[in-house]
Amino acid sequence: MKEIALITGASGGLGADIATLFAKDGIDLILVARSKEKLEQRSQELSKYGVQVDILVSDLAKPGAAEELFNQVKGRQLDYLVNNAGVGLYGKFTETDLQTEMDMLYLNINSLTHLTKLVVKEMTARGKGRILNVASTAAFQPGPLMAVYYASKAYVLSFSEAIENELNGTGVTVSTLCPGPTRTEFSNRANLEKSKLFDGGTMASIDVAKAGYVGFRNGKSIIIPGTQNKVLATSIRFMPRKIVTSVVRRMQKEK
Repeated sequence: MKEIALITGASGGLGADIATLFAKDGIDLILVARSKEKLEQRSQELSKYGVQVDILVSDLAKPGAAEELFNQVKGRQLDYLVNNAGVGLYGKFTETDLQTEMDMLYLNINSLTHLTKLVVKEMTARGKGRILNVASTAAFQPGPLMAVYYASKAYVLSFSEAIENELNGTGVTVSTLCPGPTRTEFSNRANLEKSKLFDGGTMASIDVAKAGYVGFRNGKSIIIPGTQNKVLATSIRFMPRKIVTSVVRRMQKEK
């Protein structure tokens, strides 16, 4: 029986690049995103690798979407789960849109947690499986001007590390991918064109995907692509919290 990977946020960017890496390894795919048109295009592109590609249109920012998605794939053995779907929002908390932030929290936290819960139970029953949760280097510190987004990614990292420990010895691994600024559609959707954050250098999506994919397949706990990102994530632990917050604010302030 061929292995199957379910990938959320798979219509473009990092999710699409990770899907390509799975396809090249002959692993069948279930791709999830909001855009049917983009998913169909991605399916056609990946079919050349001789794998089965199924698409599921779902908006995981909506309550109940994760369970509905899981019910659609119930009965199929999921060997890999990649929780990649996520969004951000740039701006002062007093000025940003509340509903957008509530949707962001539901997508970045609730649906990720819900889908992980449903899938991991089946994986542990079989004694085999790998889960990759996509966080960010934002997970390592508070993020003025993206306060809610940074906090949501801190949750993803903390949650993933905790359950990875709980699952030790079960045959199921949980990895967390923590990329820094990456060239994808994410920055446009998050209104980051005003921020200086992406002026300091970015990584190509495919390079982040490769680092995440290799680390994940090897069962690595935390994956931080790029030397600069590793240094920043590590050094923050030794700095006073107020200084960290001030540094991040300067990195993200408007141009």
